[in-house]
Amino acid sequence: MSDQTTLQTVLTVAAALVGVGLFGALSQQSIVMVMMGLELVVNGVMLGAGAAWFFLTPDLPDAQMLVVIALVVMAVEMAMGFAATIAIYRARQVDMVDMATDLHG
Repeated sequence: MSDQTTLQTVLTVAAALVGVGLFGALSQQSIVMVMMGLELVVNGVMLGAGAAWFFLTPDLPDAQMLVVIALVVMAVEMAMGFAATIAIYRARQVDMVDMATDLHG
């Protein structure tokens, strides 16, 4: 299998992740499900960026390290988001996006 076919396959999977995540983020009302959809979108973008850098410049590992650092930052961000969601639920018993509209600044 050639590099071009493999790159196209990985970019297709990345586009599918972005599409499914976007659908999940826009169609759900549960805060946790919206966050999971956004997580899929970001993972799809990172997969596509990492694959493009890997196949276009395989001799430079700097870009792949940037993707790993971005994934670690994203994981910390999602952990903080889930902690905020749990705090909102414990304080107000709110678990749906529509019920949390009074939280905007």
